[in-house]
Amino acid sequence: MIPDQRVEGLLRELAPRVLGTLVRRHGQFDACEDAVQEALLAAAVQWPGQGVPDNPRAWLITVASRRLTDQWRSDQARHTREATAAALVPVDEFVAPPADADRAPVEDDTLTLLFLCCHPAITPASQVALTLRAVGGLTTVEIARAFLVPESTMAQRISRAKQRIKSTGIGFSMPPDQERTDRLHVVLHVLYLIFNEGYTTMSGPDLHRSELTSEAIRLTRAVRQLLPDDGEVAGLLALMLLTDARRATRTRPDGTLVPLAEQDRSRWNREFIREGVGLVTEALARAALGPYQLQAAIAAVHAEAARAEDTDWPQILALYELLDRVSQNPMITLNRAVAVAMVKGPQDGLHLLATLDADDRMAGHHRLDAVRAHLLEMAGDLPAARACYQLAARRTTSLPEQRYLTARAARLTTDEA
Repeated sequence: MIPDQRVEGLLRELAPRVLGTLVRRHGQFDACEDAVQEALLAAAVQWPGQGVPDNPRAWLITVASRRLTDQWRSDQARHTREATAAALVPVDEFVAPPADADRAPVEDDTLTLLFLCCHPAITPASQVALTLRAVGGLTTVEIARAFLVPESTMAQRISRAKQRIKSTGIGFSMPPDQERTDRLHVVLHVLYLIFNEGYTTMSGPDLHRSELTSEAIRLTRAVRQLLPDDGEVAGLLALMLLTDARRATRTRPDGTLVPLAEQDRSRWNREFIREGVGLVTEALARAALGPYQLQAAIAAVHAEAARAEDTDWPQILALYELLDRVSQNPMITLNRAVAVAMVKGPQDGLHLLATLDADDRMAGHHRLDAVRAHLLEMAGDLPAARACYQLAARRTTSLPEQRYLTARAARLTTDEA
């Protein structure tokens, strides 16, 4: 019996590659995605008991192709118009897959799929949503939480993106150089969100989902191979590596969250840190400055501190101030408030944090309450800190974060007593 968790991780990794192959061969993005979802469901049911095939990707492609065949045959039976039949790929091409299909090499079309989802004919918001769904494998609920919008809103964005691909007849191919550059900022933002969802899962019992962080890193490496001289691509890859280097130390054996200051830095992934520092150092020296490079530089300062107390907080604050000018974002301001508190004192940090109270994007977000609680604790206002920790715990849907925040509140209650 194959553990369901192992199968789930494998299917998440294979899904975008299978979808890319089907879209390249057959077109009709929406129909291909439906067929892939059915193939994934079949695999989730069969593989735990029967074992994973020798070539699981080819198995999924074959099953999904047959689903397409069945659907198109059904469509042909219902619609006799010759135009409809002519617009479909001939059914005979799918009826009998080659006998060696499970052993045949299959091209990885994930990167092409990534750029397809970021086509300029699709609105920016829908580009990100569709890519997270088709390439990142996130659910609509997870994407909605990442963007701080209702699930229904996100579902509409994804649906509109699929309809736009269908109505405009967007082809499945890599864009020309200039257009590829224009799409790149959306591609990088999507990869950043996929990584973040994997590194700190928005909901559920686990703090992180390594299959998402690994896939985000893999895709970013692929983009860098395509654009080796782009500083922001290098910066994003560096940021991911430097951040993921800490993953093994972020939780205790019982799943309890460990904050950065308390992590065992001797267990950080030194190879990831070496590569990440090298990437960001080179990018900062030769490329135009961008937000991913700056975030990677901040992560590098943390990574190079042997102990938490050795952290160069003035340098981090200077980088955050520059980042805030380059890319204004409430989450950047949130993190800058912590750096301000570490350099100038908690009251200054709390003052900066107060500027986010009127930002609708942060309304009800647990991280605003959690940071405020931390700064209030630093300032010695334990009752107010405890109340904010409790509020943050109620608002998060991540069980490890919830347990951590509740424990912090309980500890303050003991300290007061």
